[in-house]
Amino acid sequence: MGLFGSFNKAKKESLDKGLAKTKESVFKKLTRAVVGKTTVDDDVLDDLEEILITSDVGVDTTLKIIERIEERVAKDKFLSTSELNDILREEIAELLAENKSGDVSQFELPKSEYPYVIMVVGVNGVGKTTTIGKLANKFKQAGKKVVLGAADTFRAAAIDQLVVWADRVDVPIVKQSMGSDPASVAFDTLESAKNQGADVVIIDTAGRLHNKVNLMNELTKVKRVMQKIVPDAPNEVLLVLDGSTGQNAFEQAKQFTKATEVSALAITKLDGTAKGGVVIGVSDQFSIPVKYIGIGEGIDDLQVFNRDEFVDSLFR
Repeated sequence: MGLFGSFNKAKKESLDKGLAKTKESVFKKLTRAVVGKTTVDDDVLDDLEEILITSDVGVDTTLKIIERIEERVAKDKFLSTSELNDILREEIAELLAENKSGDVSQFELPKSEYPYVIMVVGVNGVGKTTTIGKLANKFKQAGKKVVLGAADTFRAAAIDQLVVWADRVDVPIVKQSMGSDPASVAFDTLESAKNQGADVVIIDTAGRLHNKVNLMNELTKVKRVMQKIVPDAPNEVLLVLDGSTGQNAFEQAKQFTKATEVSALAITKLDGTAKGGVVIGVSDQFSIPVKYIGIGEGIDDLQVFNRDEFVDSLFR
């Protein structure tokens, strides 16, 4: 067991704490829905549907979950309400598994002669810069050499914030002045990272959805320029969403997935909200794995998403 076991225990405890508001909301409603009932009947399923939708799982994903439970009720002929929790956990974990959410276990990277390039997208205010800082910290703790690139050049504050994080985590950062060409910053960052023999590069990009076409063009240009140095860059396009915004996060995911090929999700601010169901819905609706979740303010409160632990924290 040793150190690793105690670390996992601590990780699980902070996950339980971070999801407490969602759990309390879902669990309370679920308990009310089954009070006085012995079997999972239509009334229970109707209540369950409402509970999932109001937890921001989203209508389509909720209907999918209800359908799966109905199939099990039909097959087993009789399901007690006490079994409902277990079934919910199983079906939601299965749904997340289908989109490969929670497949990664640690802050690990594939072996390569080039730095692993993560391009981070998301609107301002969702915790994008904070997520980059925390991610840099986790990779550094895992013994990786990290370089940050401040390619969100539209706002001086975005550059300044990233510099603060680079100092805090003690990793190098490449930046230019506000208003400079994001692609040029990305190019310089990759060149510097390659020269330093870095393992991972995290590039911050435009935090505005003023115009999808502009955003698309900018991100495409950034990619094209990076590929001059690292042929298959970016290895990952990470979209950061604020979990506490519920349905708004779905809308942002819709816009960003149209503008660029998002390959992973980081969902932040789950500790301050009862809308944790958004993790399940966004992953399902966009078929993109949730890779990281933010469950607190602290530098270590970014976790690699683990689907089994997540559903366990919600339904146990």
